[in-house]
Amino acid sequence: MTKRWKAVLLIVLGMSLLLALPFAVKSAYHLRLLNFVGINIILVLGLNFILGYAGLLSFAQVGFFLVGAYTGAILAVDFGFSFWLALPISAAVSGVFAWIIGIPTLRLRGHYFAFATFAFAEIVRLVALNWQEFTHGAVGITGIPSPSIGSFEISSDRSFYYFILATVVLGAAVAFRLERSSFGRALFAIKEGELAAESMGIETAKVKMTAFILSAIYAGVAGALYGPLNSVISPDVFSFDVSVVVLVSLLLGGAGTIVGAIVGSVLVTLLPEWLRVLQDYYMVVYGAGIVLLMIFLPTGLLGAARALAVRWTTKPADAAT
Repeated sequence: MTKRWKAVLLIVLGMSLLLALPFAVKSAYHLRLLNFVGINIILVLGLNFILGYAGLLSFAQVGFFLVGAYTGAILAVDFGFSFWLALPISAAVSGVFAWIIGIPTLRLRGHYFAFATFAFAEIVRLVALNWQEFTHGAVGITGIPSPSIGSFEISSDRSFYYFILATVVLGAAVAFRLERSSFGRALFAIKEGELAAESMGIETAKVKMTAFILSAIYAGVAGALYGPLNSVISPDVFSFDVSVVVLVSLLLGGAGTIVGAIVGSVLVTLLPEWLRVLQDYYMVVYGAGIVLLMIFLPTGLLGAARALAVRWTTKPADAAT
């Protein structure tokens, strides 16, 4: 069996397990947790464009997440828009925000760019908190309607699971295609050295702006899904903690890889639940475990797995020599 057919077989088996998973999970709480995992995967896949591929540390993802969630909620609740119309508008508005703030911030380098994106995330959260007439202030927006197709309403956690799963698969497929395009190669070149990339004729400013807008679009889609899933949103949901979770998920799984983004999102989202048996000490163990993994696995779990695979495959050749 060729490598291609092995990959196809693994994908088919994996999708079969994912499709059957909601029937194995009986608790409504755990089904809701799986939906949160899916939304986090979309956020991390978006961050992977600007951090994993281009090498730019951004804390703006939670800000774009907020913009997408509030855009979708305001359109649905205050203006009566259908979810299927509010979803692309939310993604587009987040992308426009990225374009606007990307014009000045993408000129910055290193930690200056990181601080600028952090400031943007905090500013939009404070605007959502204080603009009572438009964003409903600290109370948030309630009664966000669920998506519906004809008479069928996507309101249960199980139906939302399949909808979010389809969105994750589509987002991963788009990221996979872009990663192997000339655009993806340009991003990797910028990550290795921006001056060298420019000398090769790559329009680095345009490529970085495109990556930043893509990351915002993914976050906007995640936000548009988050509102109907919970039927309520408020500014306190979009705190700096979300930025930390998304960033750690990408770095832990393996920045610059789609599989790493997915694996890291699943682990970082579910790990606190697995550690709750430790009661008062679970946060200490959780934090210490993340720090140790980041220290001893700097390339992430996927990078460590690749290194082990290379070591095991080279051992027989070394022995033969």
